Amino acid sequence: MTIPTPYYLMDLSALRRNMEIVARLREASGAKALLALKCFATWSVFDQMRDDMDGTTSSSLFELRLGHEKFGKETHAYSVAWADHEIDEAISYADKIIFNSLTQLDRFADKADHIERGLRLNPRFSTSGFDLADPARPFSRLGEWDLDRLEAAADLISGVMVHYNCENADFELFSAQLDRIEAEFGAFLKRLDWISLGGGIHFTGPDYPLDRLADRLKAFSDRMGAQIYLEPGEASITNSATLEVSVLDIIDNGKKVAIVDSSIEAHMLDLLIYRETAKLPMQGGHAYQIAGKTCLAGDIFGEAQFDRPLQIGDRISIADAAGYTMVKKNWFNGVNMPAIAIRDEDGTIRLVRDFTYDDYRDSLS
Repeated sequence: MTIPTPYYLMDLSALRRNMEIVARLREASGAKALLALKCFATWSVFDQMRDDMDGTTSSSLFELRLGHEKFGKETHAYSVAWADHEIDEAISYADKIIFNSLTQLDRFADKADHIERGLRLNPRFSTSGFDLADPARPFSRLGEWDLDRLEAAADLISGVMVHYNCENADFELFSAQLDRIEAEFGAFLKRLDWISLGGGIHFTGPDYPLDRLADRLKAFSDRMGAQIYLEPGEASITNSATLEVSVLDIIDNGKKVAIVDSSIEAHMLDLLIYRETAKLPMQGGHAYQIAGKTCLAGDIFGEAQFDRPLQIGDRISIADAAGYTMVKKNWFNGVNMPAIAIRDEDGTIRLVRDFTYDDYRDSLS
C-alpha cells in the first residue's frame, strides 16, 4: 500500500522488542510498568503493549480518560493541579490519584477517599540536562520535599511518585541517586505501600545493564517494603516509529537544501523546543540540509547524507518519531497533520488514521 506522505509509521516488530525488554524487567524486578501517556498516546497500538505493561499514568484529565478507556488495567492519575470541575470525573477513572502538593491533597482527599491517594515527592536532584525539563530546578513547583510536609500527608496517602530521571542511560548514576533517596527519605518511604520512580530510565537502549537494574529495583523494593512502579514513556517506544516525508523542492543557497512536506515545528516539536537534530540518514557523500515547509525560518530538521543526489519526489525516513512527537503535533501554518500508519510484523503497512481540512477547521472556532 502506498500512503501519501507525510505520515508516522509505527513498526510493530520494533515495538515488540521494547515490550519484551519491559516484560523481562517486570519479571526479574517485581516492579510494575505504566505507560506514560504524556510521551506516547497512540492508542491504535495499545493492543500490542497491554500484555507487557500494567496500565497507564497520566498528566491531565484527558490523558487519564484515554488510558482508562483505551488501555485499561491499572490507571494512575496525576496532574500538577486538579481543578474543581475536573476532580469528580478524574476519580471516576483512576485506581490511584497522585497529588502534586500537600495543598491539593488536603483539598481533595475526602473526595478521593475511595481510591488510593499519593503525593509527588521532589528529591531536589535529577538527571535532566535541560533546565526546561528539570523537575528539580530552583523554585520547582513539582512536588513536595520538606519532610515535615511529607509527614503531614502520611495518614492520607499510600504511596508517592518520584520523577527525577530524564533520558538517563547511566545505571551507576541511577543507582547512586536512588541511594540518596533512600538515605534522605527512607524512613518515610518505609511507611508506604507503593513508590513510583517515574520515567526517564533508558533501559531499552543499547547495552543497558538490565539485570543490574532489576536487582537494584528488587533490593529497593525489599528494603522499603513497597511495590515499585516505573513509568516508561520513551523507553517503551524507542525507535518504534518513523516520520515518512517527501522532497518537494531542492534549493542551493550555498548549501543544498531539500524542502519536505512536513515541519519540525508542527510534526517534531520536541526537537525544536530542545534544539536537537532529527535522526536523519547519514550514509553516502551527498549532503543536504532537510528543511520543513512552513514559513518559520528555523524550520530545519537537520543535516543528512545520502548515497545519491536527491530528486524531487524522493522519500526520506526520519527515525525515532514516536516519543514526545506524535502527542505534540499541531496545525501551525495549516500544514496537514501526518497520517498514522502501522507496519505489521509480516511487513504489511496499513493506514489507521488520516487528517483532513475538516480536522483543521474543527480544531479552531
